[in-house]
Amino acid sequence: MVEVKLETPQFDARFPNQNQTRACWQYFVDYQRCVKAKGEDYAPCDQFRKAYKSICPDEWSDKWTEQLEEGKFAAEL
Repeated sequence: MVEVKLETPQFDARFPNQNQTRACWQYFVDYQRCVKAKGEDYAPCDQFRKAYKSICPDEWSDKWTEQLEEGKFAAEL
């Protein structure tokens, strides 16, 4: 049996409001940029992955991942 530890990201002053939509998007983009620059094995990238996994609906991140694979993602990485 695998134990999963859920964590909430710490307060980020860039996103002071309760609506976390923008934070969700930014954490996802930051993770993708970090992985592109440093590789998936680079441990500091994991903080962005944990943050977006914590606050983003799975449907959103799944769709964005699909768009990345198809070359149709809205942000420049």
